[in-house]
Amino acid sequence: MTKYIPHQPTPRQADFLLCEGREAFYGGAAGGGKSDALLMAALQFADVDQYAAIIFRRTHADLALDGALMDRAADWLSQTDAKWKGQDKRWEFPSGASLTFGYMEHESNKFRYKSAEFQFVGFDELTQFSETQYRFMFSRLRRRQGAAVPLRMRGASNPGDVGHDWVKDRFLTHSKDRVFIPARIADNPHLDQTEYVQSLAELDPVTRAQMLKGDWDAYEGGMFRREWLSKTQDVCPAEVAARIRYWDKAGTKDAGAYTAGVRMSITKAGLVVVEDVVRGQWSSFKRNEIIRQTAEHDQATHPGTVAWLEQEPGSGGKESAEISVKELAEFEVHTERATGEKATRLGPFASQAEAGNVVLVRGPWNKAYIDELVLLPNGQYKDQGDGSSGAYNKLILARKKELMFW
Repeated sequence: MTKYIPHQPTPRQADFLLCEGREAFYGGAAGGGKSDALLMAALQFADVDQYAAIIFRRTHADLALDGALMDRAADWLSQTDAKWKGQDKRWEFPSGASLTFGYMEHESNKFRYKSAEFQFVGFDELTQFSETQYRFMFSRLRRRQGAAVPLRMRGASNPGDVGHDWVKDRFLTHSKDRVFIPARIADNPHLDQTEYVQSLAELDPVTRAQMLKGDWDAYEGGMFRREWLSKTQDVCPAEVAARIRYWDKAGTKDAGAYTAGVRMSITKAGLVVVEDVVRGQWSSFKRNEIIRQTAEHDQATHPGTVAWLEQEPGSGGKESAEISVKELAEFEVHTERATGEKATRLGPFASQAEAGNVVLVRGPWNKAYIDELVLLPNGQYKDQGDGSSGAYNKLILARKKELMFW
Protein backbone atom coordinates (compact mmCIF):
# COMPACT_ATOMS: atom_id res chain seq x y z
CA MET A 1 0.00 0.00 0.00
CA THR A 2 1.41 3.40 -0.96
CA LYS A 3 2.00 6.14 1.61
CA TYR A 4 -0.50 8.34 -0.22
CA ILE A 5 -3.42 6.21 0.99
CA PRO A 6 -3.94 7.16 4.65
CA HIS A 7 -6.06 4.23 5.86
CA GLN A 8 -6.52 0.53 5.32
CA PRO A 9 -9.14 -0.50 2.77
CA THR A 10 -12.19 -2.44 3.84
CA PRO A 11 -12.39 -6.05 2.61
CA ARG A 12 -14.65 -4.99 -0.30
CA GLN A 13 -12.33 -2.14 -1.22
CA ALA A 14 -9.37 -4.52 -1.05
CA ASP A 15 -11.12 -6.82 -3.53
CA PHE A 16 -11.51 -3.84 -5.85
CA LEU A 17 -7.87 -2.83 -5.50
CA LEU A 18 -6.62 -6.35 -6.19
CA CYS A 19 -8.60 -6.77 -9.42
CA GLU A 20 -6.24 -7.61 -12.25
CA GLY A 21 -8.67 -7.23 -15.14
CA ARG A 22 -8.81 -4.17 -17.35
CA GLU A 23 -12.36 -3.29 -16.26
CA ALA A 24 -13.84 -3.36 -12.78
CA PHE A 25 -16.91 -1.73 -11.28
CA TYR A 26 -17.64 -1.06 -7.60
CA GLY A 27 -21.31 -0.34 -7.17
CA GLY A 28 -24.44 -0.66 -5.15
CA ALA A 29 -25.67 0.97 -1.99
CA ALA A 30 -24.81 4.48 -0.90
CA GLY A 31 -22.28 4.63 1.90
CA GLY A 32 -20.42 1.57 0.64
CA GLY A 33 -17.11 3.42 0.36
CA LYS A 34 -17.04 3.53 -3.43
CA SER A 35 -15.47 6.99 -3.83
CA ASP A 36 -12.69 6.10 -1.41
CA ALA A 37 -12.15 2.84 -3.30
CA LEU A 38 -11.83 4.72 -6.58
CA LEU A 39 -9.37 7.24 -5.14
CA MET A 40 -7.31 4.44 -3.58
CA ALA A 41 -7.16 2.64 -6.91
CA ALA A 42 -6.01 5.78 -8.69
CA LEU A 43 -3.19 6.25 -6.16
CA GLN A 44 -1.96 2.66 -6.12
CA PHE A 45 0.92 3.35 -8.49
CA ALA A 46 1.73 6.95 -7.55
CA ASP A 47 5.31 5.86 -6.77
CA VAL A 48 5.90 4.70 -10.35
CA ASP A 49 7.69 6.96 -12.80
CA GLN A 50 5.37 8.68 -15.31
CA TYR A 51 2.25 6.84 -14.10
CA ALA A 52 -0.82 8.92 -15.05
CA ALA A 53 -4.31 8.57 -13.59
CA ILE A 54 -7.51 10.52 -14.08
CA ILE A 55 -10.86 10.43 -12.25
CA PHE A 56 -14.02 11.90 -13.76
CA ARG A 57 -17.20 13.35 -12.34
CA ARG A 58 -19.96 14.54 -14.62
CA THR A 59 -19.57 18.26 -13.81
CA HIS A 60 -16.90 20.48 -12.30
CA ALA A 61 -19.36 21.37 -9.53
CA ASP A 62 -19.59 17.67 -8.62
CA LEU A 63 -15.81 17.50 -8.34
CA ALA A 64 -15.58 20.60 -6.16
CA LEU A 65 -18.26 19.79 -3.58
CA ASP A 66 -17.20 19.59 0.05
CA GLY A 67 -16.31 15.98 0.78
CA ALA A 68 -16.23 15.08 -2.93
CA LEU A 69 -13.22 13.66 -4.73
CA MET A 70 -10.99 16.73 -5.05
CA ASP A 71 -11.70 17.73 -1.45
CA ARG A 72 -11.03 14.19 -0.27
CA ALA A 73 -7.80 13.97 -2.25
CA ALA A 74 -6.66 17.24 -0.66
CA ASP A 75 -7.25 15.74 2.80
CA TRP A 76 -5.17 12.74 1.87
CA LEU A 77 -2.34 14.43 0.00
CA SER A 78 -1.87 17.98 1.28
CA GLN A 79 0.50 16.86 4.05
CA THR A 80 2.57 14.64 1.75
CA ASP A 81 5.26 15.45 -0.80
CA ALA A 82 2.63 15.56 -3.59
CA LYS A 83 2.09 18.98 -5.17
CA TRP A 84 -1.28 20.40 -6.24
CA LYS A 85 -1.49 22.18 -9.59
CA GLY A 86 -4.80 23.97 -9.21
CA GLN A 87 -5.07 25.36 -12.72
CA ASP A 88 -4.79 21.85 -14.16
CA LYS A 89 -6.70 20.14 -11.33
CA ARG A 90 -3.80 17.74 -10.95
CA TRP A 91 -1.66 16.28 -8.18
CA GLU A 92 1.95 15.63 -9.14
CA PHE A 93 4.23 13.24 -7.28
CA PRO A 94 8.04 13.17 -6.89
CA SER A 95 8.12 9.99 -8.97
CA GLY A 96 6.78 11.90 -11.96
CA ALA A 97 3.34 10.31 -11.54
CA SER A 98 0.16 12.39 -11.65
CA LEU A 99 -3.50 12.24 -10.67
CA THR A 100 -5.84 14.51 -12.63
CA PHE A 101 -9.50 15.31 -12.04
CA GLY A 102 -11.73 15.80 -15.07
CA TYR A 103 -15.37 16.22 -16.01
CA MET A 104 -17.61 15.61 -19.03
CA GLU A 105 -20.70 17.73 -18.61
CA HIS A 106 -21.56 17.48 -22.30
CA GLU A 107 -21.07 14.60 -24.72
CA SER A 108 -18.47 16.47 -26.74
CA ASN A 109 -16.33 17.13 -23.65
CA LYS A 110 -14.75 13.72 -24.10
CA PHE A 111 -12.71 15.14 -26.98
CA ARG A 112 -10.78 17.34 -24.54
CA TYR A 113 -8.80 14.22 -23.73
CA LYS A 114 -8.17 12.92 -27.25
CA SER A 115 -4.42 13.58 -27.02
CA ALA A 116 -3.97 12.39 -23.44
CA GLU A 117 -2.47 9.14 -22.19
CA PHE A 118 -3.45 7.43 -18.94
CA GLN A 119 -2.82 4.09 -17.29
CA PHE A 120 -5.80 4.54 -14.96
CA VAL A 121 -9.19 6.01 -15.90
CA GLY A 122 -11.83 6.20 -13.18
CA PHE A 123 -15.47 7.32 -13.32
CA ASP A 124 -17.17 8.29 -10.08
CA GLU A 125 -20.98 7.95 -10.32
CA LEU A 126 -20.62 6.15 -13.63
CA THR A 127 -24.38 6.05 -14.24
CA GLN A 128 -24.32 9.83 -14.77
CA PHE A 129 -22.23 9.35 -17.92
CA SER A 130 -23.14 8.11 -21.37
CA GLU A 131 -21.76 4.82 -22.60
CA THR A 132 -20.06 6.61 -25.49
CA GLN A 133 -18.14 8.85 -23.08
CA TYR A 134 -17.00 5.83 -21.11
CA ARG A 135 -16.00 3.80 -24.15
CA PHE A 136 -14.15 6.73 -25.71
CA MET A 137 -11.71 6.82 -22.80
CA PHE A 138 -10.45 3.35 -23.69
CA SER A 139 -8.67 5.11 -26.55
CA ARG A 140 -6.71 7.09 -23.95
CA LEU A 141 -5.75 4.00 -21.94
CA ARG A 142 -2.19 3.16 -22.98
CA ARG A 143 1.39 2.87 -21.71
CA ARG A 144 4.96 2.82 -22.91
CA GLN A 145 6.50 -0.44 -24.06
CA GLY A 146 7.85 -2.30 -21.04
CA ALA A 147 6.01 -0.19 -18.44
CA ALA A 148 5.23 -2.09 -15.25
CA VAL A 149 1.86 -0.56 -14.40
CA PRO A 150 -1.39 -2.23 -15.53
CA LEU A 151 -3.93 -0.51 -17.73
CA ARG A 152 -7.13 -0.10 -15.71
CA MET A 153 -10.60 1.27 -16.37
CA ARG A 154 -12.53 1.58 -13.11
CA GLY A 155 -16.01 2.80 -12.26
CA ALA A 156 -18.08 3.32 -9.14
CA SER A 157 -21.75 4.19 -8.80
CA ASN A 158 -25.11 3.68 -7.19
CA PRO A 159 -27.97 2.31 -9.31
CA GLY A 160 -30.23 4.79 -11.08
CA ASP A 161 -29.73 7.91 -13.20
CA VAL A 162 -29.53 8.19 -16.98
CA GLY A 163 -26.79 5.59 -17.48
CA HIS A 164 -28.37 2.91 -15.33
CA ASP A 165 -29.28 0.57 -18.16
CA TRP A 166 -25.95 0.47 -19.97
CA VAL A 167 -23.95 0.15 -16.72
CA LYS A 168 -26.17 -2.69 -15.54
CA ASP A 169 -25.95 -4.38 -18.93
CA ARG A 170 -22.16 -4.05 -19.12
CA PHE A 171 -21.23 -5.13 -15.60
CA LEU A 172 -24.12 -7.27 -14.33
CA THR A 173 -25.98 -8.74 -17.30
CA HIS A 174 -23.20 -9.25 -19.87
CA SER A 175 -20.12 -8.95 -17.70
CA LYS A 176 -17.77 -11.24 -19.71
CA ASP A 177 -14.31 -10.60 -18.21
CA ARG A 178 -15.43 -7.49 -16.36
CA VAL A 179 -15.45 -7.56 -12.57
CA PHE A 180 -18.42 -6.29 -10.56
CA ILE A 181 -17.95 -5.83 -6.82
CA PRO A 182 -21.25 -5.08 -5.05
CA ALA A 183 -21.08 -2.67 -2.14
CA ARG A 184 -23.41 -2.49 0.83
CA ILE A 185 -23.68 -0.07 3.73
CA ALA A 186 -22.63 -2.88 6.06
CA ASP A 187 -19.33 -3.12 4.17
CA ASN A 188 -18.23 0.30 5.45
CA PRO A 189 -17.21 0.21 9.13
CA HIS A 190 -16.30 3.91 9.08
CA LEU A 191 -19.95 4.95 8.58
CA ASP A 192 -22.56 5.51 11.30
CA GLN A 193 -24.79 2.95 9.67
CA THR A 194 -27.80 3.32 11.97
CA GLU A 195 -28.11 7.06 11.42
CA TYR A 196 -27.54 6.75 7.70
CA VAL A 197 -30.23 4.09 7.31
CA GLN A 198 -32.66 6.38 9.13
CA SER A 199 -31.79 9.19 6.74
CA LEU A 200 -32.39 6.97 3.71
CA ALA A 201 -35.82 6.07 5.08
CA GLU A 202 -37.01 9.53 3.99
CA LEU A 203 -36.45 8.75 0.29
CA ASP A 204 -39.06 7.54 -2.17
CA PRO A 205 -39.27 3.71 -2.43
CA VAL A 206 -37.32 3.39 -5.67
CA THR A 207 -34.43 5.63 -4.64
CA ARG A 208 -34.38 4.06 -1.17
CA ALA A 209 -34.03 0.57 -2.67
CA GLN A 210 -31.20 1.79 -4.87
CA MET A 211 -29.33 3.57 -2.08
CA LEU A 212 -30.03 1.22 0.82
CA LYS A 213 -29.86 -2.15 -0.90
CA GLY A 214 -27.93 -1.36 -4.05
CA ASP A 215 -30.88 -2.78 -5.98
CA TRP A 216 -30.14 -2.59 -9.71
CA ASP A 217 -33.67 -3.76 -10.54
CA ALA A 218 -35.22 -0.77 -8.73
CA TYR A 219 -34.53 1.78 -11.41
CA GLU A 220 -37.82 2.95 -12.83
CA GLY A 221 -39.16 6.28 -11.70
CA GLY A 222 -42.68 4.93 -11.30
CA MET A 223 -44.50 6.77 -14.10
CA PHE A 224 -43.61 4.40 -16.96
CA ARG A 225 -42.54 0.82 -17.37
CA ARG A 226 -40.51 -0.41 -20.33
CA GLU A 227 -43.15 -2.86 -21.43
CA TRP A 228 -45.65 0.01 -21.77
CA LEU A 229 -43.40 1.56 -24.44
CA SER A 230 -42.51 -1.67 -26.23
CA LYS A 231 -45.14 -1.46 -28.99
CA THR A 232 -43.56 -0.30 -32.25
CA GLN A 233 -44.43 0.01 -35.91
CA ASP A 234 -42.39 0.82 -39.00
CA VAL A 235 -44.31 3.81 -40.38
CA CYS A 236 -46.41 6.74 -39.22
CA PRO A 237 -50.19 6.34 -39.54
CA ALA A 238 -51.56 7.58 -42.87
CA GLU A 239 -54.71 9.16 -41.45
CA VAL A 240 -54.76 10.90 -38.10
CA ALA A 241 -57.12 13.16 -36.18
CA ALA A 242 -54.23 15.49 -35.30
CA ARG A 243 -50.45 15.64 -35.50
CA ILE A 244 -48.27 17.92 -33.35
CA ARG A 245 -44.58 18.60 -32.84
CA TYR A 246 -44.11 19.97 -29.32
CA TRP A 247 -40.81 21.60 -28.37
CA ASP A 248 -39.43 21.75 -24.85
CA LYS A 249 -36.68 24.35 -25.21
CA ALA A 250 -33.73 24.25 -22.83
CA GLY A 251 -32.91 27.58 -21.24
CA THR A 252 -29.54 28.81 -22.45
CA LYS A 253 -28.39 29.09 -18.82
CA ASP A 254 -29.32 25.51 -18.00
CA ALA A 255 -25.97 23.69 -18.11
CA GLY A 256 -26.38 20.22 -19.47
CA ALA A 257 -30.06 20.67 -20.40
CA TYR A 258 -31.46 19.45 -23.71
CA THR A 259 -33.97 20.82 -26.18
CA ALA A 260 -36.40 18.19 -27.43
CA GLY A 261 -39.10 18.25 -30.08
CA VAL A 262 -41.55 15.34 -29.90
CA ARG A 263 -43.80 14.69 -32.90
CA MET A 264 -46.90 12.78 -31.92
CA SER A 265 -50.17 11.91 -33.63
CA ILE A 266 -53.49 10.47 -32.58
CA THR A 267 -55.70 8.36 -34.81
CA LYS A 268 -59.46 8.63 -35.03
CA ALA A 269 -59.63 5.43 -32.99
CA GLY A 270 -57.59 7.02 -30.20
CA LEU A 271 -54.22 5.31 -30.77
CA VAL A 272 -51.35 7.60 -29.75
CA VAL A 273 -48.27 7.35 -31.98
CA VAL A 274 -44.93 8.84 -30.97
CA GLU A 275 -43.50 9.38 -34.44
CA ASP A 276 -40.20 11.17 -34.01
CA VAL A 277 -37.97 12.93 -31.47
CA VAL A 278 -35.34 15.55 -32.26
CA ARG A 279 -33.08 16.26 -29.30
CA GLY A 280 -29.81 18.06 -28.70
CA GLN A 281 -27.76 20.61 -26.81
CA TRP A 282 -27.49 23.74 -28.95
CA SER A 283 -26.85 27.45 -28.71
CA SER A 284 -29.97 29.59 -28.99
CA PHE A 285 -29.12 30.42 -32.62
CA LYS A 286 -28.51 26.79 -33.58
CA ARG A 287 -31.59 25.68 -31.66
CA ASN A 288 -33.82 28.03 -33.66
CA GLU A 289 -32.21 26.81 -36.87
CA ILE A 290 -32.91 23.18 -35.92
CA ILE A 291 -36.53 23.99 -35.03
CA ARG A 292 -37.04 25.65 -38.41
CA GLN A 293 -35.38 22.81 -40.33
CA THR A 294 -37.55 20.32 -38.46
CA ALA A 295 -40.70 22.29 -39.22
CA GLU A 296 -39.78 22.29 -42.93
CA HIS A 297 -39.19 18.55 -42.85
CA ASP A 298 -42.44 17.89 -40.97
CA GLN A 299 -44.44 19.85 -43.53
CA ALA A 300 -42.71 18.12 -46.44
CA THR A 301 -43.33 14.63 -45.08
CA HIS A 302 -46.46 15.12 -42.96
CA PRO A 303 -48.36 18.22 -44.12
CA GLY A 304 -50.53 19.82 -41.48
CA THR A 305 -48.20 19.13 -38.55
CA VAL A 306 -48.74 21.87 -36.00
CA ALA A 307 -45.79 23.20 -34.01
CA TRP A 308 -46.08 24.09 -30.34
CA LEU A 309 -43.29 25.64 -28.28
CA GLU A 310 -43.17 25.77 -24.51
CA GLN A 311 -42.31 29.27 -23.36
CA GLU A 312 -39.46 29.40 -20.89
CA PRO A 313 -40.02 31.33 -17.62
CA GLY A 314 -39.26 35.04 -17.37
CA SER A 315 -39.08 37.89 -19.85
CA GLY A 316 -36.25 36.17 -21.73
CA GLY A 317 -38.48 33.17 -22.34
CA LYS A 318 -41.26 35.36 -23.71
CA GLU A 319 -38.82 37.13 -26.04
CA SER A 320 -37.37 33.81 -27.20
CA ALA A 321 -40.86 32.48 -27.96
CA GLU A 322 -41.73 35.61 -29.98
CA ILE A 323 -38.55 35.24 -32.02
CA SER A 324 -39.35 31.58 -32.72
CA VAL A 325 -42.85 32.43 -33.91
CA LYS A 326 -41.51 35.09 -36.29
CA GLU A 327 -38.94 32.68 -37.71
CA LEU A 328 -41.71 30.13 -38.35
CA ALA A 329 -44.05 32.65 -39.97
CA GLU A 330 -45.14 30.34 -42.82
CA PHE A 331 -46.09 27.50 -40.44
CA GLU A 332 -48.89 27.04 -37.98
CA VAL A 333 -47.12 27.54 -34.64
CA HIS A 334 -48.31 28.24 -31.10
CA THR A 335 -46.61 28.91 -27.79
CA GLU A 336 -47.66 28.31 -24.22
CA ARG A 337 -46.37 28.90 -20.73
CA ALA A 338 -46.65 25.52 -19.04
CA THR A 339 -47.95 25.55 -15.48
CA GLY A 340 -48.24 22.97 -12.75
CA GLU A 341 -46.02 20.04 -11.80
CA LYS A 342 -44.29 18.20 -14.64
CA ALA A 343 -45.43 14.83 -13.29
CA THR A 344 -49.04 15.99 -13.21
CA ARG A 345 -48.87 17.17 -16.82
CA LEU A 346 -47.33 13.86 -17.88
CA GLY A 347 -49.89 11.73 -16.04
CA PRO A 348 -52.49 11.46 -18.85
CA PHE A 349 -49.89 10.30 -21.38
CA ALA A 350 -48.49 7.78 -18.87
CA SER A 351 -52.03 6.42 -18.35
CA GLN A 352 -52.42 5.85 -22.08
CA ALA A 353 -49.07 4.07 -22.19
CA GLU A 354 -50.11 1.81 -19.30
CA ALA A 355 -53.36 1.00 -21.10
CA GLY A 356 -51.45 -0.08 -24.21
CA ASN A 357 -52.62 2.84 -26.33
CA VAL A 358 -49.15 4.21 -27.16
CA VAL A 359 -47.03 3.05 -30.10
CA LEU A 360 -43.55 4.21 -31.12
CA VAL A 361 -42.41 4.45 -34.73
CA ARG A 362 -39.09 2.63 -34.93
CA GLY A 363 -36.13 4.98 -35.10
CA PRO A 364 -32.66 5.65 -33.70
CA TRP A 365 -34.19 7.91 -31.05
CA ASN A 366 -36.21 5.09 -29.44
CA LYS A 367 -33.68 3.93 -26.84
CA ALA A 368 -32.82 7.38 -25.46
CA TYR A 369 -36.52 8.22 -25.34
CA ILE A 370 -37.49 5.10 -23.41
CA ASP A 371 -34.46 5.32 -21.13
CA GLU A 372 -35.50 8.80 -20.07
CA LEU A 373 -39.19 8.09 -19.60
CA VAL A 374 -38.72 5.04 -17.38
CA LEU A 375 -36.71 7.18 -14.94
CA LEU A 376 -39.35 9.90 -14.64
CA PRO A 377 -40.01 11.79 -12.50
CA ASN A 378 -36.63 11.09 -10.84
CA GLY A 379 -34.22 11.15 -13.76
CA GLN A 380 -31.69 13.86 -14.47
CA TYR A 381 -33.32 14.77 -17.81
CA LYS A 382 -37.02 15.47 -18.41
CA ASP A 383 -37.02 17.20 -21.80
CA GLN A 384 -38.46 14.29 -23.79
CA GLY A 385 -41.05 13.74 -21.08
CA ASP A 386 -42.04 17.40 -21.20
CA GLY A 387 -42.24 17.27 -24.98
CA SER A 388 -44.42 14.17 -24.77
CA SER A 389 -46.82 15.59 -22.19
CA GLY A 390 -47.13 18.82 -24.16
CA ALA A 391 -47.78 17.01 -27.44
CA TYR A 392 -50.28 14.56 -25.95
CA ASN A 393 -52.27 17.20 -24.07
CA LYS A 394 -52.53 19.35 -27.19
CA LEU A 395 -53.60 16.35 -29.26
CA ILE A 396 -56.41 15.55 -26.82
CA LEU A 397 -57.54 19.17 -26.84
CA ALA A 398 -57.61 19.16 -30.64
CA ARG A 399 -59.49 15.88 -30.73
CA LYS A 400 -62.06 17.08 -28.21
CA LYS A 401 -62.72 20.16 -30.31
CA GLU A 402 -62.90 17.94 -33.40
CA LEU A 403 -60.19 19.97 -35.10
CA MET A 404 -58.53 18.47 -38.15
CA PHE A 405 -54.98 19.76 -38.64
CA TRP A 406 -54.23 18.32 -42.06
